[in-house]
Amino acid sequence: MRPRPGADKRRLIGVLALLLLLGFAATTLVSYQVSRSSVRETIVSSELPLTSDNLYSEIQKDLIRPILISSMMASDTFVRDWVLSGERDAGPMTRYLREVRDRYGAFTSFFVSERTRTYYQTGGVLKRVQEDEPRDAWYFRVRAMPAPYEINLDPDLANRDALTIFINYKVVDYDGQFIGAIGVGLTVDAVRALITDYQQRFKRSIYFVDRKGRVALFGNDQHPAGSDIHAMPGVREVAERILTEGAGTFQYQTGGNTHFLNVRFIPELDWYLLVDGDEDAALSRIRGTLYVNLAICLVISAVVLLATSLTINRYQGRLEELAVTDELTGLANRRAFDLLIPQALGESRRAGEPLLAMMIDLDNFKAVNDGHGHAAGDALLRRVARVMQEALRASDLLFRWGGEEFLVVLKRTDLAQGRQLAERVRAAIEAASVPWEEAQLGVTASVGLAVLGEGEPVDEVIRRADEALYEAKRQGRNRVV
Repeated sequence: MRPRPGADKRRLIGVLALLLLLGFAATTLVSYQVSRSSVRETIVSSELPLTSDNLYSEIQKDLIRPILISSMMASDTFVRDWVLSGERDAGPMTRYLREVRDRYGAFTSFFVSERTRTYYQTGGVLKRVQEDEPRDAWYFRVRAMPAPYEINLDPDLANRDALTIFINYKVVDYDGQFIGAIGVGLTVDAVRALITDYQQRFKRSIYFVDRKGRVALFGNDQHPAGSDIHAMPGVREVAERILTEGAGTFQYQTGGNTHFLNVRFIPELDWYLLVDGDEDAALSRIRGTLYVNLAICLVISAVVLLATSLTINRYQGRLEELAVTDELTGLANRRAFDLLIPQALGESRRAGEPLLAMMIDLDNFKAVNDGHGHAAGDALLRRVARVMQEALRASDLLFRWGGEEFLVVLKRTDLAQGRQLAERVRAAIEAASVPWEEAQLGVTASVGLAVLGEGEPVDEVIRRADEALYEAKRQGRNRVV
């Protein structure tokens, strides 16, 4: 059994929808994967190294600058001369430390003399350092270290024990002998605020670790899992490589996300700078684009499918109309008869009403074609079709049966009423004419009429109407039998 046209249409729309969706989805996903690879390559080869370089420049300005200030203080001839002259008056040193603090925006500045063990700061003499005092251990460590300075994190006694990053610089006399320690201090909160500012500007997670992997500094909005990168999720997998290699880009996984970690060693701080980029965050933008593209694809697919469905419906309707319509006259054809007559027959039998068949044939129509051409014959056929439609009732079914032959099915009509209608049709055809080459072409019609008998098939009543038609021909044409 052949599938219905509706099923064919649905199948076509379904296949087209599948192809559109698969095509759009494949194109979008391939673009997404290419973009993802490009973003990953950009993060590794450009963004993180560039961020690290920019950060290093910022660090030189904001964090390394205190080291340079401390170095300048350590080599200042005023400091040396004041110490070598016997430290007779604390006032000049206090003013000097206060001016350094105010000029360079430090949190504190200090000097500890080796000769007197006096701790000078911006407010005057703070105390005397002692070897057995744990809080003074930093000084004796500085005195013994080979390096010229250290960065140390300690509470500041002069400022209510505020946690402070001290730059402890060794001061030597003109002969290179150690004469004290000098430097400036920055509050941890201030430095963390700087790091937080870096993170907001560069959209990266930033922190510093020392040579042993301990987290030395991080931003205010960061909460590392531990004080050591060996204990941080994901990072611990590459911790040893970071401390061994000291520079480069490392990849790790945590929380289902891929992270890229750019590392560089800052010799001035003796710390490692770690710049962490979350691939998922970088991909969020193109993922949003993916969703937008998919939504656009769905909308386009819906529009295309709607347009296709409307076009198919339109042409299907047109094809169906052509299939049941006579192209020349616009009347229903024999295929339409096969579709409509079962309904008319059913209505007639259910209501117990008569049904008549009227067979019409144009008399001597061949002479019109032979004498004036088929174009003239076609024009006359179209005219006859119009006058028949005008003569019949709205409920009557008119078909072009073939050539110059027509069939009319009359509903709820007995034989007497049918004869009246048949005479009206015959007279209308006889009166009709078509102007053609300065002549008026006309034609008459012979009509056969038959009433459907009870239980009689449709083919039988048509056969009897056809016999009546030929009887009308034999009786001289242009009449109803």
